[in-house]
Amino acid sequence: MILKPLQIENFIKNPDKNIKAILVYGTNDGLILDTVKRLARSICSDLSDAFQVSDILGEDIVSDFGKLCGDYNSQSLMGGRRVVMVRDVTDAITKDLRKMLEESKSDNLLILSSGTLNNSSSLVKFFKDSENVAVISCYEDKNEDIYNVLKTLGLTFPPASIQLLYSRLSGDRMINMAELEKLKTYMGEAKEVTPEIIAKVISDQSESGTEDICYAVFEGDRAKADSLYLKYLKEGNDAFSVARALSNHCLKLMTCIAGIENGETADKAIQRLIPKLIFYRVDSFKQQLKMWNKDKILRVAELLYETEKNCKTTGMPTEEIVGMTILQLSGAARK
Repeated sequence: MILKPLQIENFIKNPDKNIKAILVYGTNDGLILDTVKRLARSICSDLSDAFQVSDILGEDIVSDFGKLCGDYNSQSLMGGRRVVMVRDVTDAITKDLRKMLEESKSDNLLILSSGTLNNSSSLVKFFKDSENVAVISCYEDKNEDIYNVLKTLGLTFPPASIQLLYSRLSGDRMINMAELEKLKTYMGEAKEVTPEIIAKVISDQSESGTEDICYAVFEGDRAKADSLYLKYLKEGNDAFSVARALSNHCLKLMTCIAGIENGETADKAIQRLIPKLIFYRVDSFKQQLKMWNKDKILRVAELLYETEKNCKTTGMPTEEIVGMTILQLSGAARK
């Protein structure tokens, strides 16, 4: 079965003994780690308690699955449910795991995690299709995820502060929580978080890096776009995420251009965008709407489609494909 956010919270408050195992997977490593810890603490508050908690590496049970069987089926010396956590699991254990869970009478909770599995993985399919196990997917934090975390901090955020946080925080829950803990410590007894405080305390994360690249590209600032792109790559980020960000930015421009052609003002068209633009990006975006007409932006959409396809099919280095597209687009913006 699939556990959705509300069901996850309900499980943490009142763990269901009928669920024998939970698989936590996705691309958001920080959220995976946070979710695993919260699930585990719902059974045992002290995760350092060796009598109640086992922590195993996935590679160790591939060569010796009996190790997992022994840990999962053992009883706690202190009584009550135990937690068995297995990190970095792969599809290699799917068959053995299915058999173990079918045969075992243990009431311990098994929590598996992986940052490499996807929806087509046999392990994910097994957990989705079975009734006594559950699966949780953890992908990049969206604005609504960040907002839900903000509500738990005991601080107040004016709309401008929330928008600025959206632009500065990344898609990774672990990084975001570290930044927000830093903010909470800085605030002390104070409650209202102003944009000035956020600018001072919260570090700019890589998601805004892709946004900076997009704005430089569509403003026609070739030198800045190239410099930001190279910096983004040197920080270890994926070039394909830039291609995807450029496509999303192009779609925003297309949406607004269509609205303007239908008689809307630029301001009205921009207001209809979901998610809304960060307040300090609006003037730049309006300027881009003057630079890109319908015919030009449609050609851009075709180019970006080809870019993403080439990244996936040609075998050429993704960094070079995306870099060439950046140069083409930023050059075309001024024509």
